Amino acid sequence: MAEHIYEDHGVPGESKAKLITGFDQPKPLKRNKYAFACTMLASMTSVLLGYDIGVMSGAQKYIQRDLHFSDGQIEVLVGIMNLYALIGSAAAGRTSDWIGRRYTIVLAGAIFFLGALLMGFATNYAFLMVGRFAAGIGVGYALMIAPVYTTEVSSASARGFLTSFPEVFINAGKPLFI
Repeated sequence: MAEHIYEDHGVPGESKAKLITGFDQPKPLKRNKYAFACTMLASMTSVLLGYDIGVMSGAQKYIQRDLHFSDGQIEVLVGIMNLYALIGSAAAGRTSDWIGRRYTIVLAGAIFFLGALLMGFATNYAFLMVGRFAAGIGVGYALMIAPVYTTEVSSASARGFLTSFPEVFINAGKPLFI
């Protein structure tokens, strides 16, 4: 009969040093500061949607009073942003493949800025809707590209945490103007 050698811990064939190293604390993951900074900047484009929601929620009664819009026109004006953002989101993928993710984020900001200028100088309903259209396209681009860029820049260990930033920034943009 073969004789088994049992050490102090009672597990045959394993040394004490090997068992103790199995209980060591795992080393903390090294965070990439460059990816974090890129993610923060890209996610700030999501503030555009929160900003727009906040501004329109406060400005709709003044727009209606000053430009003499009906209730139905105000409802369409406020609610049409989601439809326009859908068009921007659909175009964002092809555009980002063509000019790159970073330049698409810049383009989204520029389109939104153009829309904000058009809305600011609007004198009638059609002009205001053109501004809303441009701003909606910019918002759609930003909401589509920021998470894609974030996943490409971040490491697998931090990707889940970093891809939540665009949603956080949407909500950060709302109280700025409400």
